Amino acid sequence: MSSRSAADGARTPGRVKRGGERLLATAVLAALVAALLPVARVIESGPWLVGALTLSVTVLAAGYTARRFALPAVAVTLIEAAAWVVFMTVVFLRDTAFLWIIPSFDTFRAVPRLVATASEEITLGAAPLEPTTALAFMVVGAMGLLTIVIDHVVVTARMPLLAAVGIVAVSLIPSIAVPGEVDLIGFVFLAVTILFLIRAETRSRERPVEQEAERTAGVPATAVGIAAIAIVVSVVATPLLPQPVARAGTGLGPGPGIDATLQLGDDLRRPQEVEVLRVRTDSPSVPYLRATTLSTFDGEVWEPDRGQSVALDSERALGEIAVDTDIRLADYTTSVDVMNLESPWAPVPFPAVSVDGLDGTWGAVPINRTIVARTGSTQGQSYEVVSSSPRPTLEQMRVRSAGTQQVRDETTALPDDIPPIIGELALEVTAGATNDYDRLIALQRWFRGGDFQYSLEAPVEEGFDGSGAEAVAQFLEQRQGYCIHFASAFALMARTMNMPSRIVVGYLPGEPTTEAIDAQPIYSVSSSQLHAWPEVYFEGVGWVAFEPTSGLGVPTSFAPAAALPGATDDPAATTPRSTPTPTGPAGLDETDADEQRGGTASGQSGTTADPLPVMGVLLLTIVVLSLPFLFRELRRRQLDTAARRGDAAAAWQAVQDAAIDVGIAVPASESPRAFAQRLIREHGVPASEMNVVLIAIERVSYSRAGTRSYWMGDASAEAAASVRAALLASVPPARRLLALLAPRSLVIRPGSVYADGAAVKVR
Repeated sequence: MSSRSAADGARTPGRVKRGGERLLATAVLAALVAALLPVARVIESGPWLVGALTLSVTVLAAGYTARRFALPAVAVTLIEAAAWVVFMTVVFLRDTAFLWIIPSFDTFRAVPRLVATASEEITLGAAPLEPTTALAFMVVGAMGLLTIVIDHVVVTARMPLLAAVGIVAVSLIPSIAVPGEVDLIGFVFLAVTILFLIRAETRSRERPVEQEAERTAGVPATAVGIAAIAIVVSVVATPLLPQPVARAGTGLGPGPGIDATLQLGDDLRRPQEVEVLRVRTDSPSVPYLRATTLSTFDGEVWEPDRGQSVALDSERALGEIAVDTDIRLADYTTSVDVMNLESPWAPVPFPAVSVDGLDGTWGAVPINRTIVARTGSTQGQSYEVVSSSPRPTLEQMRVRSAGTQQVRDETTALPDDIPPIIGELALEVTAGATNDYDRLIALQRWFRGGDFQYSLEAPVEEGFDGSGAEAVAQFLEQRQGYCIHFASAFALMARTMNMPSRIVVGYLPGEPTTEAIDAQPIYSVSSSQLHAWPEVYFEGVGWVAFEPTSGLGVPTSFAPAAALPGATDDPAATTPRSTPTPTGPAGLDETDADEQRGGTASGQSGTTADPLPVMGVLLLTIVVLSLPFLFRELRRRQLDTAARRGDAAAAWQAVQDAAIDVGIAVPASESPRAFAQRLIREHGVPASEMNVVLIAIERVSYSRAGTRSYWMGDASAEAAASVRAALLASVPPARRLLALLAPRSLVIRPGSVYADGAAVKVR
């Protein structure tokens, strides 16, 4: 600080000056990082994280630099906004911009499309989301805008508590979108950064000496103690509070439910999966668990079967399986523990012949062997199911027809206006088959082939997120969809060939855990494994399940009699197994099927932001940073040229601009002579050169009105250049470099309020 500034400070002991901008900017950045980290739970880490941090640093640096020049708050915000626009354009929209940096009309038109795409990915995706370009654009851009707002609220408005509320609110959004266990480490880090922010803002206020003398060390110590106690209490108390649970399906209780209307898209795209069941069995293969069946199709929706239920302990409830005498039956016992499922249907293997252990009043629906609650629900239930599975051979299946007079009409009915593509493709795909079983196997093989892609998003984008006939037709044309579309298409194509079919809603086999009971491994079934699959009725065998969904489960097949081991009772298995194995790939579910096939569950390529090559970004950064220097140099040359032509005012303005660039006050109330004497006395400007410029401006000032010229040859211009060089030499190297690269004189005019020395200090 100059001696004059010091004297001014001494004469105004009540003035409160702001300082510690670097510490405050660091505190703001730390708080923003703490708010950003929870987003990593929702979006997979990638370039977006680096981009968000880089943009925050860029915005804060721009604001810090602007305030160093005592620019007004509006100018600071505009500069930060300009930095935001440049960064977002260069990284995400450079292909539509002029020179990669100047937004064009195409750039502005691309923004709504990116935002709409990102919103759709957030709405339809399952956490953790893939960091696509659109999603990265939204997150990085939002982080930059948040930085501008927080910087303004904290540094300009001096309202750190309001900023803290905003930061906490932003940090809670991922937890609300994806409920889960509280991140204690993240909470502590957020609390510490907010306390650091408030403390940094307080320290940045420079108080008069009289007030500083009154401060004691006890105040900060007390604040730290209170903060530490608050954090410790929160950390200890949080685990004792009820934990949030992800909701899904149509359940109304504390856990996910099962949607039996085939509107499973929202269920499968839920933000976070939860464990719903635990299963163990003595079967060689872990079975699918069915909840209910859907047979009636009106062309728009599949309706759940409404068969009459009878008491579960009734003789008419389940009973023995009716199959031909030459079809073998294999009995297996499966234990199910409901962890987090609120549903009126109890998931059971098919075909169940007895169910024990259910609390409450339960009934069985004989037409589909499902278990339904009359009072209560599945939540917290543990029960044991005995199933008796038909095990025909390949030869036995091929000689039997799909269909019988015993099935209900609903299982064969088709709407009058069914799209022709369904029946045409069914005939085309099965043209080479000679029996019903081989026709269905041909359909299954066709769906699971490379022509179809599993996707939770493509159907929604095209407007056919359903199971109606038109949705199936679009699915067969685009060949992208999820289990609903595969099951609906398979069932309708079977009906076009006069085969009774229905759709089952239930769960895929779960993932093996490290636990076991009585040497039986325990499998965990998650909410994301909610599934739908078709069944076709075969005479003498009953309902046979097929798996057309690409990438899920194991396709249905029966072994020939000659290939069956004599000791096995599982003809459907291609090889004997000594321990239970899931009928679907372990760990594969509705949300990552495409990933198992080398794709993505969303059906998109999963591309992320493609930043410029390092050298290109570096070169562009250098060009952008050099623009203020180039503009200032152009202005200096214009003033020099005017001064050499006799314009004394131009030479004087060159001296004033040089003083503003290095942080010297140029108030309007100070006369030219007083200003010149201050530069000579306090800043070491050579008196002879300074007096040359002073004489020129004084003679012009006291001459006739309108006179600006006072011819001195090149003397005034050269004197002004010498004064400028002396001013640059009088300040530290850092200040000198800043004066060259970011000259304040481009935005601050001599004599303006921002050129007043009351708000300027030489650093």
